Amino acid sequence: MRLDKFLVDCGVGSRTEVKQVLKQKKIQVNGKVETSAKVHIDPDTDQVTYLGEKLLHEEFVYYLLNKPKGVISATEDDHHQTVLDLLDDTARHKEVFPVGRLDIDTHGLLLLTNNGKLAHAMLSPKKHVDKLYRAQVAGIMTQEDVDRFKEGIVLKDFTTLPAELEILEVDQEANSCLVQIRIAEGKFHQVKRMVAACGKEVTDLERISMGPLNLNPSLELGEWRRLTVEEIGLLTDFRVNL
Repeated sequence: MRLDKFLVDCGVGSRTEVKQVLKQKKIQVNGKVETSAKVHIDPDTDQVTYLGEKLLHEEFVYYLLNKPKGVISATEDDHHQTVLDLLDDTARHKEVFPVGRLDIDTHGLLLLTNNGKLAHAMLSPKKHVDKLYRAQVAGIMTQEDVDRFKEGIVLKDFTTLPAELEILEVDQEANSCLVQIRIAEGKFHQVKRMVAACGKEVTDLERISMGPLNLNPSLELGEWRRLTVEEIGLLTDFRVNL
């Protein structure tokens, strides 16, 4: 692997920035200063340091964000804060992007990565990756609604795949309920539209899982964490088996 690509992968900077860092003699390979961007190294055996700090090679990075309301699932926007604004400099250097989208008023689990193949597999309509949502609903969902979800709901522009609706809590006095909804697709405003088709309204929507990933309750709104090695393994195996 070329040294400049290695340094970009490690988040040192862009290709242009990395060339400047090399010229400034801030990079050492196996204890010796290296100034050439074209030199080849072995990421597994060669030791590369930046200002004395050892660099670990990462081609792909994975972030799990608890997206808050009011933030859009995009990498840039002229009017709203984006999910990328909530992450660290490494995420921006690595050019991560959200895997799918959550509406601006929906909160919860959002995966961001620079692994395009994995993102494509997770989002492909043919793959039917499960997504689990918890929704506060104005109105009370019934067993009839559960059955309708199971059959697939006819909307104006398409009929949904069979979905699972679980009624968690019912508040008769407030005429509201808390439900969990599992869908195997993720079209525009789908959960809200399915609930609306049953004559009720979603007033709060949170995504709590996607594929093998789950939102940890300890992760506060707006907080993020890098996926663990175990989770990356699960995600990789999941993609392969899709």
